[in-house]
Amino acid sequence: MNATATHTWHEANQQYLIAALGVVREALKRHTTRLQGTAEVEEQGNTVQRALHEATHAMPAPSALETLCVAFGLSPFERDVLLLCAGMELEATFASLCAAAQGDPRRAYPTFSLALAALPEAHWSALTPAAALRRWRFIEVGPGDTLTVSPLRIDERVLHYLTGVSHLDERLRGLVGPLYLSDELPPSHRALAQRIVELWSRVERGSAWPVIQLCGGEYIGKRAIAASACTALGIQLHALRAADIPVAVTEREALARLWEREAVMSSSALLVDCDDLGNTDNTRAVLSFMESVQGMLIVTSREPLRTRKRLMVCLDVNKPSAAEQQTLWHKALGPTGQKLNGQVEAVVAQFHLGLQAIHAASAEVLADLSQAPEEAPGSMLWEACRAQARPRLDDLAQRIEPAATWDDLVLPEPQIQILREIAAHVRQRAKVYETWGFAAKSARGLGLSALFAGPSGTGKTMAAEVLANELRLDLYCIDLSQVVSKYIGETEKNLRRVFDAAEEGGAILLFDEADALFGKRSEVKDSHDRYANIEISYLLQRMEAYRGLAILTTNMKNALDTAFLRRIRFIVQFPFPEAAQRAEIWRRIYPPSTPTEGLDVSKLARLNVAGGNIRNIALNAAFLAADAEGRVRMTHLLRAARSEYAKLEKPLTEAEIGGWV
Repeated sequence: MNATATHTWHEANQQYLIAALGVVREALKRHTTRLQGTAEVEEQGNTVQRALHEATHAMPAPSALETLCVAFGLSPFERDVLLLCAGMELEATFASLCAAAQGDPRRAYPTFSLALAALPEAHWSALTPAAALRRWRFIEVGPGDTLTVSPLRIDERVLHYLTGVSHLDERLRGLVGPLYLSDELPPSHRALAQRIVELWSRVERGSAWPVIQLCGGEYIGKRAIAASACTALGIQLHALRAADIPVAVTEREALARLWEREAVMSSSALLVDCDDLGNTDNTRAVLSFMESVQGMLIVTSREPLRTRKRLMVCLDVNKPSAAEQQTLWHKALGPTGQKLNGQVEAVVAQFHLGLQAIHAASAEVLADLSQAPEEAPGSMLWEACRAQARPRLDDLAQRIEPAATWDDLVLPEPQIQILREIAAHVRQRAKVYETWGFAAKSARGLGLSALFAGPSGTGKTMAAEVLANELRLDLYCIDLSQVVSKYIGETEKNLRRVFDAAEEGGAILLFDEADALFGKRSEVKDSHDRYANIEISYLLQRMEAYRGLAILTTNMKNALDTAFLRRIRFIVQFPFPEAAQRAEIWRRIYPPSTPTEGLDVSKLARLNVAGGNIRNIALNAAFLAADAEGRVRMTHLLRAARSEYAKLEKPLTEAEIGGWV
């Protein structure tokens, strides 16, 4: 409907409503005068009926009143009761007419008793809570001695609707909000939106609408698909968070009825956001709400939900494909994309971003280039993608800012070579899996995992930092105390969050002391053993499917489940450093800006400790020297070594420190 037609409809709707009110007004007058059948009353009645007939024919589309009556099945009597209450708000004469018709100046308001006596085709069933007027809250019954003499008032939202003014019901504000179509969808998402259009277009009048469930981790994509489908159908889309659905039955039913009414009056569909669905009580409340509310309903969730009473169609929503992402990048970057020399393909291979994230990262790059045009756009693009893809895992994992480089890592050459191979696998995984076809051949065994085994302090965590620094990726150390839960199913849920978020962001996962989580499966003696083994089996599946890099560190390799060891692609043994390696660690331990004097690396290398302990000793000695306002000397290192050995409950022998001072 164009602007002119809309303007014409509003004018015609006003005239129609005035004419309809005139019919009810004359019915009140007729009841008041009790002169039915006189020429004067009949003539006036004929006049208002002709006005209503003319107003009906002048409507370019059905009036708001008629639309409401058809949609909710109002009888002619219920329609007139609604008009009687609307007249109190829209015409000043209705109050005095009501008082006169009821023979009491204090009762200048409509009642069911007045409606039953004055309006045609009256029926008692219209007064019941199950009938349309009260079920859909078109009218409110005020306080009074009895139902029939209590004052009636039209609901404000309904009153505005009848006048042609549309707005969201005030009682829904803060709970329900509109969603709009913002960006063009990639082809795979556009196909899903068209699927929703086809499913809902086939629903016959009076039949139940199937619930559309959009599953997967692509949060923004699911909402965009739903908005696109609703736009194509010519309806609005509003969203409701699952957490805002009341647990109390009466409140939940009231919300359902309120939304159903709003959906009809505003021609809307509802999206229930279940992506962060909480506890069991909340889940039951959401499922009950989905079963009770009628109309067009879309549910977004990570995993499929099941209801008993409503047909549900589940559609899986994935991130745009690699080819679609490249198209989105080039469109968003415009001419700047031509300067990136393959960098778009590199970020697509590493980061699995959706439409909104691609637009946000592109906007950031273009803004930065306008401020610093001499900077390399490829580097800007990579860092913008890291920021957009960075998973929100603060409650389950700690993000480590990698600072270590290959120069900081002292290991035998075979171990260094394996670490460099790991980096090569991460860099080239897209080429091998996608371009060379390994992913199409089999989806199993594509997980990139590494086990770093060795005594504490031998450089396992530092090696993970080196890889993250080399690959320019985020490194997350998983907090096992937050992941593992005593409640059944919670550990798997936490691990799913970890793997899903990390996979989207291309992050490196570091499971420190992994034997605590990836231990051997035990013999099933009770339900706890059974569920513990289920957790391990789930981990096996996710490790095998995870395409990012997952690093497990352990001091006890033999404690790991053998099924994990079979699925781990790289195993790096971190040996306890020999004297030559310890000497090399000491040579590299102090930054160039640290003032030192008289340090003897060959003597320091006699300390029989791992690299982590060496760092502790060097750092403590630096603090001692700084406090003495001098340079780091062997005397400071001797004091620091004694403290470190005491912490380890290990004797410091003369063979280790002889001749130091």
